[in-house]
Amino acid sequence: MIDYLLDSGEAARIWLGKTFAPSPGQWVQLERFVDMLVAENAEQNLIAASTIPTMWVRHIADSAQLLSFDTRSGDGLWVDLGSGPGLPGLVVAILSSRPMLLVESRKRRCDFLRAVAAELDLAHVEIAEAPLERVATRPAATISARAFAPLDKLLDLSARFSTESTRWLLPKGRNAVKELALLPEAWQRMFHVEQSRTDADSQILVGQGRIAAKQRGKR
Repeated sequence: MIDYLLDSGEAARIWLGKTFAPSPGQWVQLERFVDMLVAENAEQNLIAASTIPTMWVRHIADSAQLLSFDTRSGDGLWVDLGSGPGLPGLVVAILSSRPMLLVESRKRRCDFLRAVAAELDLAHVEIAEAPLERVATRPAATISARAFAPLDKLLDLSARFSTESTRWLLPKGRNAVKELALLPEAWQRMFHVEQSRTDADSQILVGQGRIAAKQRGKR
């Protein structure tokens, strides 16, 4: 159970500072990302306009909290499925040196991801402009998906990227427990539920392990 919910931009910034101790340069990158996201949102629908006033809670801290569930250092690849405007992928890339693979099939969103990565000099970010089914298999240390697909489909599509040590970080809103209960038992045992820091009604599925082909479809 978390000790408090982030309820303002100031609270979000304080939590980010305490949790990740961003350098001055990283704060500049976060600010610039926010500016670029708001500007691009006027050209294409990346985030709900109603969430712009609460950007630092709803999108920045909401994305960063996933990194707090996997602070392993090293070169392990982080794969962000359906990265959209780079939430959580670009936020994680700003706050860590983890190699990032952002999977997004829509060209205009990929153009935005590439523009941000270039502007912020995020050399450790790779953008895969393709449906996940067409992305080459590689072992992932971490797999995240903020709004990609129903849980069973998400796991089935991304299973080939997983290993015994893969960390799964899957925000599922208020339906987390319900979606988890619908999975085969072998999959259910891999996960536990964490409370979101940014929304009292939202939960995050945190898991570890490999989704094996023999597990699919078995209850």
